[in-house]
Amino acid sequence: MNVLVLNTGSSSLKFQVVDTDLDAIEKNADRQLARGVLERIGSESLVTLRVEGRAPVRRTAALRDHRAALDYVLRWLVSSESGVPGISALGDVHAVGHRVVHGGEKFTRSTVVTDEVIDQIEDCIDLAPLHNPANLKGIYAARELLGPGVAQVAVFDTSFHSTMPEVAYLYAIPYPLYVRHKVRRYGFHGTSHRYVGFRYRALTGKTHEDTNIITLHLGNGCSACAIKRGDSINTSMGLTPLEGLVMGTRSGDIDPSVLEFLHHKEGLSFQEIDTLLNKQSGLLGISGLTNDMRELLEEERLHQDRRARLAVELFVHRVRHYLGAYLAQMNGADAIVFTGGIGENSAEIRSRICGELGFLGIGLDPAKNAAAVGGQEGDVSAADARVRTFVIPTNEELLIARDTVRCVKNAPRRW
Repeated sequence: MNVLVLNTGSSSLKFQVVDTDLDAIEKNADRQLARGVLERIGSESLVTLRVEGRAPVRRTAALRDHRAALDYVLRWLVSSESGVPGISALGDVHAVGHRVVHGGEKFTRSTVVTDEVIDQIEDCIDLAPLHNPANLKGIYAARELLGPGVAQVAVFDTSFHSTMPEVAYLYAIPYPLYVRHKVRRYGFHGTSHRYVGFRYRALTGKTHEDTNIITLHLGNGCSACAIKRGDSINTSMGLTPLEGLVMGTRSGDIDPSVLEFLHHKEGLSFQEIDTLLNKQSGLLGISGLTNDMRELLEEERLHQDRRARLAVELFVHRVRHYLGAYLAQMNGADAIVFTGGIGENSAEIRSRICGELGFLGIGLDPAKNAAAVGGQEGDVSAADARVRTFVIPTNEELLIARDTVRCVKNAPRRW
């Protein structure tokens, strides 16, 4: 079946079309037919469309809202211009899978979208005011344009982490605040952590119960996850994606009293401080240059820029901090898995993170590590490493498509 995967942001729409079914999932024979991204929705939008085996198409289009953006995608998919195999009419789109950022405590797994599910996603808006409203726009647009006969499935970033124990997800604040408002750590990037955990098992022949790994999703957004016996037992992001590692523009962990301090010293409102911590901090805030790790490494190498070097070192320091903490909590791990844009493509950052960790049994093979870029998957460990290190490109869209099939077919989730 052809599954349209949608990831709607506040002013963007990313999509993929994946041909898959239960048999294809079992045989790992899914096919990505098309993908694309529409940016700056609400003005003159930038459109990038790709079909496998063809050159990408880039253009602009006046798209006033997410409905118009999805309508544009659907018209392109069924047109002779696109040439997407197996799709010539809207009826050839058999189901839609949506990335939904926050499912709170209500959703511990992917689910078919109903009116009740939509109401519950709306109830989670307070927990993700920047993300869930945008995700809902994609659901509303798909329902309107494709009709109620096309099944839709919501796949939640938070659901993989629903297995965390209380000691991992509770904050040490008055317990009634958790009872009344569900103030707790939820974690994000769950679809990515879950996917690379599955691929690790496929590469090593491990069972779900024998999977004891630490996964590092390092990109513009970053998170670490401790996976014990196949389940998430801890992760670095919290109530929101701000907590944890240093990221492209997010601060990660910070003393909460900094907010009041900045309010008094700088005269900033709490909304302005929230914007500062989410959009002006992290690699960008420390370097004063960019949130792009590639550019920072280049500045460090070519110009010995002190703040670029400091941003990189702070990024690495925080990852190592969480890595050590999770190794202690898990009483050791069998492997570390790098994924995300930085984790998959920066051999330099992987080397800096894993360097000088030989006492923990962690070590990289320099040649294998250098070769593992640009989508390459595999073990990059030194021959004598007791804890293996893998690079596994993430594929959240494929996992969303597979979960969509399972939910529509009412099949059990195996990973």
